[in-house]
Amino acid sequence: MVTDGSASNAASRRPMAGARQASAAVGERSKLYVPIVDAFEADILSGVLKVGDRIPAEGEIARTFNVSTRIVREAIQVLETKGLLRRKHGERAMVVREDVGEFLGTLSVAVRQLFSCRSDYMVQLMDVRRIIEIEVVGRLTSGEGAINDEVERALEEMRRAAEDGDFSRFTDCDAAFHLGLVHSVGNEILNVFYDNLFALIIEVIRLSSGVPDKSLDAGYQEHLEIYRLIRDGDGEGAKAAMRRQIENSASYLQVALDKGQIQQRRNK
Repeated sequence: MVTDGSASNAASRRPMAGARQASAAVGERSKLYVPIVDAFEADILSGVLKVGDRIPAEGEIARTFNVSTRIVREAIQVLETKGLLRRKHGERAMVVREDVGEFLGTLSVAVRQLFSCRSDYMVQLMDVRRIIEIEVVGRLTSGEGAINDEVERALEEMRRAAEDGDFSRFTDCDAAFHLGLVHSVGNEILNVFYDNLFALIIEVIRLSSGVPDKSLDAGYQEHLEIYRLIRDGDGEGAKAAMRRQIENSASYLQVALDKGQIQQRRNK
């Protein structure tokens, strides 16, 4: 037998149970947009849907996924937040995913701005090069990719620039040699990343190359050694030569930066 007190307690518990049930229902309903988000994100990132394409109307998507248009709108909002879609009132949502190259181009601008504020970031860029390029030569010597024509053209142009004593052209070819090695691996994301840093790398190479007393021909011989070691499949030798070349450049860069700071203090 239920007393008045127990009945009262039961009644007080019922709204709580109802609230929990309602909350669970909302949670389950909120998950309904996930398959829509996953499907469109996959199509956009794979290139099935390209920038500028418009996705189907909300009603059509709702019928395809057997959900309400409210759920579709939630999915579109999530895709907007991810930067994959944009919608205007009265229009179907449009794919606006920025190409990775555009994103990295913006990133390289940000890096350049940092360089203008802190010159030590140039030394850090050399460290990034060391980490990446040693891995690159290791992969090339292990048979993952093959040295492409860019590398060989850059090396030949470097030789000619050294013979002509053309410092500016030599440093351009120096950077092109390293860029060509990266391209030889065949990783598209890495290619785009390095392409966008290329102008910065040239500037750093020009600055560091102006410090040592060694001739341009000696610089050419260093690169020729790296090329031959990679070609011959000598992984440890190629990585050691690349590490030595970049670390020497980093030390020359630091000398150049220190000289520049001293000169700035003298000019004040």
